[in-house]
Amino acid sequence: MLGFLHGFARRRAPRVLPAPGGFAVLDDRFPGSYDDNKLIVTEDADPALLLKAADDLLATRGHRLVCVDDDRLGTTYTPVFAAAGYERETTLVMTFTGGLPEAPPPAERLEPDELLPVLRRDWRHTLPEAPEEVIEGLARRVEARAAGADVVRFYGVRTPSGEIAARADLYVHDGVAQIENVFTGHLHRGAGHARALMTALLAEASALLGDGLIFLLADAGDWPHGFYRRLGFTELARTHAFLRA
Repeated sequence: MLGFLHGFARRRAPRVLPAPGGFAVLDDRFPGSYDDNKLIVTEDADPALLLKAADDLLATRGHRLVCVDDDRLGTTYTPVFAAAGYERETTLVMTFTGGLPEAPPPAERLEPDELLPVLRRDWRHTLPEAPEEVIEGLARRVEARAAGADVVRFYGVRTPSGEIAARADLYVHDGVAQIENVFTGHLHRGAGHARALMTALLAEASALLGDGLIFLLADAGDWPHGFYRRLGFTELARTHAFLRA
């Protein structure tokens, strides 16, 4: 799964540069996007060198993000990064080990152009004070995801009036599938849209993969990981991200 994530990051990034213990991805189209401009650490490195590399490689960005894909290393690095003003976020890597319902709802595919207004709406609600160019950049990142995997698809669930209430991405590459960016619009929460969407996506991924691996990422400090557990996902690993914004 970590290999899947590293490959996805490399394939969609216009620039991939060497960094201590791993590599950096940079995308000048979206300079404010943390996920598109970061260091990825895959093996042990001197944390002082990582801090310097983050300053050097992300010098033109308004943030510093170092992702450490090893639980032990992330824990070891924490004091050094904290002293340098970084905050740590822990992510759960969760694999699907449950069973699929006999009659899952159909999944509705969305084209990027159809998704863009929804992304603008959701980012504007999340970042009400952000300049318009920031919102536009965050929304348009969706256009770059197609390069990340053999199959990149976007799905949604609509309200009876036709509005897209919930959305998510599905990436498939080399027998592995990732469900990502699961989000329900703030006016539509609590109505079961996310559960319907996840059930449909699991069936879709299973149809594409057969017996392949399905996984997702969840913030260890937020409630959705409990929702994913109830759907049949099990924690397999933990990664850490150090951010200074």
